[in-house]
Amino acid sequence: MNDPRMMTRRSFGALMMGTAVSACAPEVPDSSGTLTIASEVPHIPGYGPIFDSGYTLPAIPEQYTQGVNRRMEGIYVGEQSPGVIDVDPYAKLLYFIPESGVQDAIRYPVGVGRAGLAFSGNGTIQLKRKWPGWTPTANMLRREPEVYGPFRQGIPGGLRSPLGSRALYLYRNGRDTYYRIHGTNDLTSIGNSGSAGCIRMFNQDIIDLYERVPIGTRVHVRTEAESLRIDPEYHGRGIEMPPVILDPEDVYGDAAVAADRPPDFDAVDPTLVSDDPPSEI
Repeated sequence: MNDPRMMTRRSFGALMMGTAVSACAPEVPDSSGTLTIASEVPHIPGYGPIFDSGYTLPAIPEQYTQGVNRRMEGIYVGEQSPGVIDVDPYAKLLYFIPESGVQDAIRYPVGVGRAGLAFSGNGTIQLKRKWPGWTPTANMLRREPEVYGPFRQGIPGGLRSPLGSRALYLYRNGRDTYYRIHGTNDLTSIGNSGSAGCIRMFNQDIIDLYERVPIGTRVHVRTEAESLRIDPEYHGRGIEMPPVILDPEDVYGDAAVAADRPPDFDAVDPTLVSDDPPSEI
């Protein structure tokens, strides 16, 4: 993995966290298949490989972005005002309505929390982070010590972090709710429920959303009654996925640590760097 251009979906998936590890963690995808270079994966526009902070994120294979499970512009089914993120956890869809109006709204597919664990109501984005680290909350450690206990020391930002490439932190009445809108490499979770509460997005989508929303953006998460009334067509989309417990060795072991590296926010995409030496003309 010394060459950031050669990161594969298998190596990327092996570095990221599993579902049961975090309120926000994805499941590690099956890595038993043939290694595939990210640039060779068939994908739709907007979901190709991305060079970001020293990493080349793999493309999202097109089978995961079929139908409604893809980013689309100019679509909004809802009741919120411009400048709001509107989440329908029952339809597994997130809308951002920019200040320019609903005609410029963007819809993203998301993965959401299991029944009884999801955030609902209103919040505000008070913090934004690129490649954030993660630490389990006291409630998580108390509720499921056998799952979260091995990770109480936290995980630094990078490929092993369950928060992926970006995170938007939800606050309510000035206090951290501990819920996030964040990236994931668990492609099967998008369009389904399975986390312990957070809202997950494809890394390509959270990078796109992160650049659009300023600090102070209001977030509304619909109730089931709202979802049924506003968008009955997609209400109940997806399935509830079981948690998967990850071996701490896959996170803290020598091989995992050696394969990861901290994000380099000043890194330049190597494909954009010329091999020609400078010359005077």
